[in-house]
Amino acid sequence: MDKTKTTSAPIPARKPRLSFWDIWNMSFGFLGIQFGFALQTANVSRIFETLGAAIETIPVLWLAAPVTGLIVQPIIGYFSDRTWTRLGRRRPYFLGGALLASACLILMPNSPALWVAAGMLWLMDTSFNVSMEPFRAFVGDNLPDEQRTLGFAMQSFFIGLGAVVASLLPYLLTNWLGVSNEAPEGIIPDSVKWSFYLGAVVFLLAILWTVFKSREYTPEELAAFERAEHAAAGTEPPTALSDALQRRSNFLWALFCVLGGGVMGYWIWRAALNKELFILAAGLVVAGLLMMGARALENRGRAAPGFVVMVRDVLSMPRTMKQLAWVQFFSWFALFAMWIYTIAAVTKHVFGSSDPTSAAYNEGANWVGVCFAVYNGVAMLVAFTLPLLAKATNRKVTHALCLTLGALGLASIFLIRQPEWLLLSMVGIGFAWASILSMPYAILTGALPAAKMGYYMGVFNFFIVIPQIVAAAVLGFFIARFFDGEAVYAMLLGGLSFLLAAVLTLRVEDRA
Repeated sequence: MDKTKTTSAPIPARKPRLSFWDIWNMSFGFLGIQFGFALQTANVSRIFETLGAAIETIPVLWLAAPVTGLIVQPIIGYFSDRTWTRLGRRRPYFLGGALLASACLILMPNSPALWVAAGMLWLMDTSFNVSMEPFRAFVGDNLPDEQRTLGFAMQSFFIGLGAVVASLLPYLLTNWLGVSNEAPEGIIPDSVKWSFYLGAVVFLLAILWTVFKSREYTPEELAAFERAEHAAAGTEPPTALSDALQRRSNFLWALFCVLGGGVMGYWIWRAALNKELFILAAGLVVAGLLMMGARALENRGRAAPGFVVMVRDVLSMPRTMKQLAWVQFFSWFALFAMWIYTIAAVTKHVFGSSDPTSAAYNEGANWVGVCFAVYNGVAMLVAFTLPLLAKATNRKVTHALCLTLGALGLASIFLIRQPEWLLLSMVGIGFAWASILSMPYAILTGALPAAKMGYYMGVFNFFIVIPQIVAAAVLGFFIARFFDGEAVYAMLLGGLSFLLAAVLTLRVEDRA
């Protein structure tokens, strides 16, 4: 089949199985994407602190990443579902995002002030999301159901590989090549700068490999595959609720959003809590009003605007997706707590310094890079064992087990005083990370309609983003108010969140 043009050849009754190397090529771009994300998660807090950010303000500065994903991913998914060009359906977005991401990676470590770095994080995370969002749908588009667990496991492998190397870069550049790891107050060390420069090159080259070495099916072929698969199984393709039930459900959800968002916003204002939570309250009210507007238009026989249809589809998501939403919420709350507070926790709790200009602090920050490399390395190695474990048990049990190991690993940081023992904690986190990157998506793709695969994958990102917004809004408040500024307590909260996600996983409806 031609890579970019519609063909008149007969369409097979089901998607053909792809070879190992076909799956390798279509997943290789994730090596670059995770290279960029790993540099961001391991070093942005360090950049913010170097430029003068107070420890309690770091979560707020990190809001750029989740808010950007909340806005960008559904939009990119919606339009990629409706795109067909000479490069295909998803690949134009891979390439456009990679070009912008490479430029941002070069500029980020040269930020002259804190506000510039915060703004650059917005741009950088936007570009990462443009490239990343279609990759999840890419697996659903190209692979039959029995190969999707392997497809997402392959993505986990490249995510782990990219993150290992990227997380280690400042340490390797300092200890192997003699690049300076210290700098005057307010200046980003050269080890961090050169790590980002190398990341820009790797990001672009990895995406180009997938763009030119992979293929895509046309929208017509995907629709035919879906019809044939469900006809053979005697089932109906995944759809939303019946029209009458959907209208009633949408109205109730709209009413809940308006009233719930209004009450939540009023309570936040009266209690003088972190104002970042107003983002969620305002979002609920706006979503509810859009839904009510759509209902009014449809009652008059008029089509709702595209952006209103997007909101309506969120509320009509499949049952499996709603169940997985809670699993994702608590999983990513734990991850975000780890990403934004591990440097602060380790440098003070283990290395005994919270001064960004001190040698002890910078040694601890580099060791966090090593720790992140270890958990990503474990994820890379574990990735290909997860399909075997899922086959021996099922995907839900596999995911719950891995999340439990992550809970033990993250919470154990609170008890550790020797740097080397942190590596053992990272092993448990690595199991959780490998599963988070594959199992929920393998479960989800079987429950989604092919015509909305990209959009629903983008919407699924809500349940990655919202917990990050909540974490950014409440963690700083709790740590300052109840834990006397000790960031290590965020590791305990993260461990409890992982454990709750593990329990909720067992309630998910998996069609496999």
